[in-house]
Amino acid sequence: MEKALVRIENIHKWFGKVHALKGVNIKIWPGEIVGLVGDNGAGKSTLIKILAGVIRKDKGEIYWNEKKVDISSVDDSRKLGIETLFQEQSIIGILSIMRNVFLGREKIKSWGPMKILDNKNMGEESMKLIGQLGLNIASPNQEVRFCSGGEQQGVALSRAMYFKAKLVILDEPCRALGVKGVEQVSNFVKELRNKKIAVIFITHNLYNVYPVASRFVVLSRGEKTFDVQKKNTSFNELQVMMAKIPSRNNLLS
Repeated sequence: MEKALVRIENIHKWFGKVHALKGVNIKIWPGEIVGLVGDNGAGKSTLIKILAGVIRKDKGEIYWNEKKVDISSVDDSRKLGIETLFQEQSIIGILSIMRNVFLGREKIKSWGPMKILDNKNMGEESMKLIGQLGLNIASPNQEVRFCSGGEQQGVALSRAMYFKAKLVILDEPCRALGVKGVEQVSNFVKELRNKKIAVIFITHNLYNVYPVASRFVVLSRGEKTFDVQKKNTSFNELQVMMAKIPSRNNLLS
């Protein structure tokens, strides 16, 4: 039987007296697309920040390829092969496409005694990745702020592909996108799946994630309330299940 890529066991997190995560257990397999759904305050962001190394868990264990790991920093997370695309924090609009793809991990070359950015190589690699995602962008020097919302998500995903991510975490990737942008994100996620890259797709909107996910995990008030394979349910059944969860907002809106 194939090993789980990541296994989260009995994860707890407190913020003062607020018990944000209450013994969450989740497994993710290679190439699996998991829709992590929940209302605001459900614990989705807290959980992914723990996996991303932004904050530390207070209790519980994380296993990567069945080996216990301690993720205490963003660097720890990336070294494992986890790339997290936080909502509105994954790109810098005034930088070029290639600079965003290699942000913080720029390619350097020697020029005499000096070290300079290898813009030629970064540009070529960026365009190759952009092409794989089916984006029609003319130049790697184009500033990202001039790209559509869907294209910006593609640029961020290109970074994950280049650095050989094994797990990509998408935090509300469809927020503020139109119909075309949502369709582009869906196509990007399918491309990651084709490359056997696992994806955790965080959203409060079931409509955005249902077409691409193979499994759905629902969090409510820091607890896992549902964990169901798509093949064992239907959109309508998921609607009914989530309608029973006490929440401030409708997960289907």
